[in-house]
Amino acid sequence: MKLNKTTLSDLPSGVSRPQYNRANLKHGIIHIGVGGFHRAHQAMYTDRLLQQGGNDDWAICGVGLREADRTMQSVLAEQDYLYTLIELGSDGTNALSVIGAITDFLFAPDDPDRVIEKLASPDVRIVSLTITEGGYNVDDNTGLFNHEHPDVVHDLQHPQQPRTVFGFLTEALARRRNRGLAPFTIMSCDNLPHNGHAARSALLAFAYMRDAGLAEWIDQQVTFPCSMVDRITPGTTPAHTEWLKLSHGIEDRWPVICEPFTQWVLEDNFCNGRPDWASAGARFTGNVAPYELMKIRLLNASHSAMAYLGYLAGYRYTHEVMADSRFTDFIRAFMDEDVTPILGDIPGVDLVGYKATLIDRFSNPQVGDQLARLCLDGSSKIPKFLVPTIRALIQESRPLDRVALVIASWAVYLKGKDEAGHLHEVRDPLAERLQTAVQDRDSLNQTFLGMEDLFSRDLIHSRAFCAAFESAVKRLESDGVLATLESLSVT
Repeated sequence: MKLNKTTLSDLPSGVSRPQYNRANLKHGIIHIGVGGFHRAHQAMYTDRLLQQGGNDDWAICGVGLREADRTMQSVLAEQDYLYTLIELGSDGTNALSVIGAITDFLFAPDDPDRVIEKLASPDVRIVSLTITEGGYNVDDNTGLFNHEHPDVVHDLQHPQQPRTVFGFLTEALARRRNRGLAPFTIMSCDNLPHNGHAARSALLAFAYMRDAGLAEWIDQQVTFPCSMVDRITPGTTPAHTEWLKLSHGIEDRWPVICEPFTQWVLEDNFCNGRPDWASAGARFTGNVAPYELMKIRLLNASHSAMAYLGYLAGYRYTHEVMADSRFTDFIRAFMDEDVTPILGDIPGVDLVGYKATLIDRFSNPQVGDQLARLCLDGSSKIPKFLVPTIRALIQESRPLDRVALVIASWAVYLKGKDEAGHLHEVRDPLAERLQTAVQDRDSLNQTFLGMEDLFSRDLIHSRAFCAAFESAVKRLESDGVLATLESLSVT
């Protein structure tokens, strides 16, 4: 049976479904960048809220800005914007829910003015974002907005036909201001430290280039709450789609798979109202920063740590890596000895328990999280997830062997070949530059670590780190990943 609004009542009894009247909902939220994570996380929390009743003003309208979003828009439109969320437990159990919180999806390249007018609607009170870590167009080292990007230049010259998220948001806010309407809250849900500040900084930089008066109004009226989002959501494969059809009789062209664990911590800073997501399991707080650091430096950094090393060693999934005690010991030591001492206390969180949960989550064989996915876009992830920890370790004169090995494994991975000689594509916005930087082995430290926009000056100017990095590269080249891990555990 094809999933759509006419088949909801025919779903198997074990599959939960919307109990609210979707036809009565208003779009209080526009989400830009609808992908697997948004559908497994924010949309799921909103669906929980709608199930409680009395929240009809908070449905979601999706927006896609990139050509890559066209397929998602088409698939969801065919299914009346319904999709199946599949939670895969480490014990072999699973739970299925059909999520109905998204009730429309606009594809901006086809009709940018329609998207701008939707953003300018008085019903819309929150615009949320999952535009990836690199989508904020900010230099990681300087923190400055890249005002020379061709799409940014285009948007400044053609404000009615924008291409970037900044162009759409700024034009919509300009129309709301001109019409005497309250602004919307801009809520980042990306894996960035202080993601609300990143969104604010980027948008204001763009807005000031366009209209200083408008920028000042945005600065004074619009809020940008920070948030910490956490749920492992691997990419959906044809096998998942086929399993859903064969085991439950549901034909869903793009279901979402995820782990059972989920966490959402939000700064309570909304300029035009907000849903009561706390009743659906989220946490509101006055300071998200400790929770952000915990997640980014423990979960995301560990993902990068296992991704490049694991891929070079021939593994392809996280649970395969975690079944190898050499990797498990390495990840535990990284979290316990490198990250925890510089992390500080996290209010209301048992760090020992949280780290144990991470090991269990990484080891979940049902989720089957692909290392290739975790290897993507290292130039956007490493500077945010790992470099701050390395800088702190350098400043405190702590051991650098493990963190240097992670950076070394990324450098070796960038050569495009694993230890068995199997070739792989390096998928990264800076792929050409990165691969050029690792070509000359004799000048690797200078050309690779010398990329200060990625690593900051602290790494290249630290003799201890450069020595640890050089040693790690030599070990990986001569002994391989597994022997290198064994030698670390001995020392």
